Formats: sequence, C-alpha cells, structure tokens
Amino acid sequence: MPYGRGWPERHTGPVVRRRGQVQSGTTDQRLLDSQGPTDWLHGDPWRVMRIQSEFVEGFGALAELGPAISLFGSARTPVDSPEYDAAVRIGRALAGAGYAVITGGGPGAMEGANKGACEAGGASVGLGIELPFEQGLNPYVDVGINFRYFFVRKTMFVKYAQGFIVLPGGFGTLDELFEALTLVQTKKVTRFPIVLFGTDYWRGLVDWVRNTLVAEGKASRHDLELFQLTDDVDEAVKLVTKADR
Repeated sequence: MPYGRGWPERHTGPVVRRRGQVQSGTTDQRLLDSQGPTDWLHGDPWRVMRIQSEFVEGFGALAELGPAISLFGSARTPVDSPEYDAAVRIGRALAGAGYAVITGGGPGAMEGANKGACEAGGASVGLGIELPFEQGLNPYVDVGINFRYFFVRKTMFVKYAQGFIVLPGGFGTLDELFEALTLVQTKKVTRFPIVLFGTDYWRGLVDWVRNTLVAEGKASRHDLELFQLTDDVDEAVKLVTKADR
C-alpha cells in the first residue's frame, strides 16, 4: 500500500494495477515459471511470428550484400558433369564481374556456382530450406541462411538479386523460374534479366511456350522476350548483368 493509500498497488512496466487487479509475482517470474500447455506453438499466431522472424533474419543478413545474381539448377547435377563445370565457371565469372552469387545452398549445380564464386574471392551465399530429406549447405557457402518457408526464401532470391541464371534443373528450378517470369511479366519487379543456360535442355520448354501458350493466347508474344537462352558462360554473365551497367 504505497504512499499510505488504503489499497494495494503494483507497477508492471508501464501498467499500474490496483486493488483486485494486482497480480502476484513479476512478469519475468511468470515467464520463467510457466509450464502450461504448448499447443500455442502450432497455432497460426505463433507461425506469423516465425515467418516474421525469417524475414528479419534474411533482410538483416543480406541487406549489405551488394550487387548479386541468383543462380538456380538441379541438386542432382553430378560433380563430374559439364553442367557442374558450367556452374563453377559462371560463379567464377560473376565474382570476377563484382557480383555476389546466391544459390539454394545445396549440392549439384548450386554447389558448383558457390564453388566458383568462393574460389574467385567473391561473396558466396546459400539460402537453404527445411526439407524431409536434409541436404545441408554445401562447403562453399560463406553466408548461409536456412529457411522454414519457401515463400520467405523466394523473396530473398528476388529482393537481393539483379537477375537470374537458370541451369538445367527439376521441379524446384522450374518453380523458381516461372515465379521470376511471373513477377517480371506482371511488373512486380523491373529490370530483371532471366537467362536460361543450356539451349538443348530448355529448347523443348521454350518451344512449348511459343507453340502452345502463345499460340493459344494464354501468353503474349512479348512474353518470349522475358528470358534469353545461351550456352556461353561469358554471354550469360553479360546478359544477366547488362541491366546494371
């Protein structure tokens, strides 16, 4: 009963509680002693906080990265394959041109690009994802972030890159490719070059886009200009960085 008043009073941070609203113990005590149900861990409000924390961590880690290019490709690309060698050469060339290299941080083509950037003294970034089959970040990643949520990870790929180079890959690579194409097509991002590396691999898909999507009016002929194809490392780097020059 402070100041001789006839009622109990307690200050809990900025809140003043009097009479019957006074709570026993302190805020820290209630926090540390709590042993109640844990269902809240799996509720949507808590998920929102986790999603927010992933954005905060990603933004904080990459905000000062500087110019960067995101590179996609299959995790199943063999180390002794031409595609892996191309990824290494592209990563090395991007680093030599002053760009950081951002990949999904996994093995295969992603590892190749990170390896090239790392060995050339450039910034090598890996954005991993929680999967049932754990892969872990490849040893050539200098800055690595592991995400729970695909959509947060995809935001980082686009937000901190000036363009994409897409090597042969599977469903994940296609997902990232078409999301980038959609963002450019709908003008959600601007000045964002997309380069498909490996004309033999991508030709069937491009023919289908031209002869089916465009021919049947599901896409515009101008949409074919949203990406470019090449088999040349130097040309790929030039195409993907030209909007920055």
